[in-house]
Amino acid sequence: MITLRINTIARAVHAIDYTSTLAHEEVTGVQFDSRAVEPGDLFVPLQGERDGHDFIESAIAQGAKAVLFSHSFDGMDAIDPSVAMIQVEDTLAALQDLAHAYIQTLDAKVVAITGSAGKTTTKDMTAAALSGVFNVHKTEGNYNNEIGLPMTILSAPADTEVLVLEMGMSGPHEISLLSKIAEPDIAAITMIGESHIEFLGSRDNIAKAKLEIVDGLKDGGTLIYPGDEPLLAEYMPEKETTFEQLHVGLDEDEDIYAMNIENDQFETRFNVNLSPEETLTLPVVGKYNVRNALIACAVAYLLGVSIESIAENLANFQLTANRMQWVAGIHESEILNDTYNANPSAMRQIIDTFGALPKKATNGRRLLVLADMLELGEFSPALHRELGDHIDFERFQGVYLLGHEMRTLAEYLIDNNYPTDALRYYESDLQQLITDLQADVIPYDQILVKGSHGMQLIDVVNTLKADHSSEA
Repeated sequence: MITLRINTIARAVHAIDYTSTLAHEEVTGVQFDSRAVEPGDLFVPLQGERDGHDFIESAIAQGAKAVLFSHSFDGMDAIDPSVAMIQVEDTLAALQDLAHAYIQTLDAKVVAITGSAGKTTTKDMTAAALSGVFNVHKTEGNYNNEIGLPMTILSAPADTEVLVLEMGMSGPHEISLLSKIAEPDIAAITMIGESHIEFLGSRDNIAKAKLEIVDGLKDGGTLIYPGDEPLLAEYMPEKETTFEQLHVGLDEDEDIYAMNIENDQFETRFNVNLSPEETLTLPVVGKYNVRNALIACAVAYLLGVSIESIAENLANFQLTANRMQWVAGIHESEILNDTYNANPSAMRQIIDTFGALPKKATNGRRLLVLADMLELGEFSPALHRELGDHIDFERFQGVYLLGHEMRTLAEYLIDNNYPTDALRYYESDLQQLITDLQADVIPYDQILVKGSHGMQLIDVVNTLKADHSSEA
């Protein structure tokens, strides 16, 4: 729980006016959803599909002690004087200013993480690597944008020692804003891929946008990034202030590197040059997750955590739901649920990793269930088609494709002699896809399910779960 005095809030948000008789009262939380308001909270009405000002009366009925507002609203004259009404020019900007002010009051190191893929996993790994040594507060779910990041900050308990913040974007200048709100001590970029290329136009522009994370980086802070990503070195901004750079990767030339990588169906093992004799184990598969783990190791090491403690914590870290999660399926099948989201880099990586795993049984098959990757714009056909270079019948004995954009992949596979009787394409009929899979899955099949969140492939996973009938 946090506590903020109302006069402190008023100063932080550059209030135009507020009820001064309540200046020394305290609020104990911040909400922008009136339904989530609890007694003692500050309510911040934001503009979405509806104007949040329409819900001020509801928030007060829920127990809001203070309210930000930027314009008049119905019922304004009847507000109880025991509620502090704080007028600002822009409620979203005020929320961000409040978060910026609050983070200054915390005696905490701030870690900011962005990247085209892997940022959520890296955030989870980093928080895990630090746990047990520090009081850690981290971004939950998708609270990584201009609203979510301030809310994450404002939910951090007063005794937080390390704040691990994920920073997302869809266009330029967004990461810069988030970085300036948070003013991180350590920043990290996982990789440069093609996410949001529809809005940014090229990987070069994506690199520039991700590098905005240094805009708020504290003097003497550290930027961690993969040493084999040339675009980051090429577009590294020149700042009047200085910051350190730390390279991670799989090459011995990097500052922190991994070696002896081994993986099976459920875990990955590796050593790191910081303590070569210590074996680290991740409860997930894939070399790309080793890269993510190296960033977590680097952050924890910079903050004084021993490799032994890092190894112990990473062995038990919990991924955000629906990311690389093995689920028991019908007919003794196994489902690799990676439906949280999808972009070309992550899609290629998980397909390659899944295809290299040992089969559960000699008569089991590997099946791919893939749906559209969104927000790729004019690049979408080529990026979907390129997935075909990673798919062959020897590794994948069945492919199920959903969505308009996946048509190009289906056509590519047919043109390259993938057996037509093992390929199914659905323009938009998710239910038919589910029905066909229910009929097609046989004992010991392993099924990868991945697509952009908006394609709703989680419905496939939930229906094919072995315990689906018990949940109904």
